[in-house]
Amino acid sequence: MEIYNHYVRTSTCTYQEEDDTLPERQAWFQRHGSAHPIFVLEADDRLAAWASLSPFHPRSAYRFTVEDSIYVHPESLGQGLGQRMLEHLIATARQLGHQQLVGLISSDQAASVRLHETFGFQRVGHLPEVGVKFGRKLSLQLWQLGL
Repeated sequence: MEIYNHYVRTSTCTYQEEDDTLPERQAWFQRHGSAHPIFVLEADDRLAAWASLSPFHPRSAYRFTVEDSIYVHPESLGQGLGQRMLEHLIATARQLGHQQLVGLISSDQAASVRLHETFGFQRVGHLPEVGVKFGRKLSLQLWQLGL
């Protein structure tokens, strides 16, 4: 929660505007399972990053498509942890039999765009000005990797 809520308060990498509460985060954990795992990475005796595979959409026809999420502790940025986490998510998604991996990335998040490009994701969509955060209109990009 500490890592995620930091980005809720300071960044457009999530369009959530209010901190997650403990019950909300617990419900989020319960919605994940063996087909949609959550991973953590520890460094220097603390949680340095977390990542997850989440259902892309609740309708059953989307069941083989997952969305990636990666959040790195602000003190651990620039150490390649995002790359390690995305590499692990891709391998896990393949092992679990998922067919498509998508990333929904705010257009102003250049580092996230570069990360996904590095792993072969293709930009397949752009939704102009679909979000508003910090008084700014935000556009969303859809990135996709066939597994």
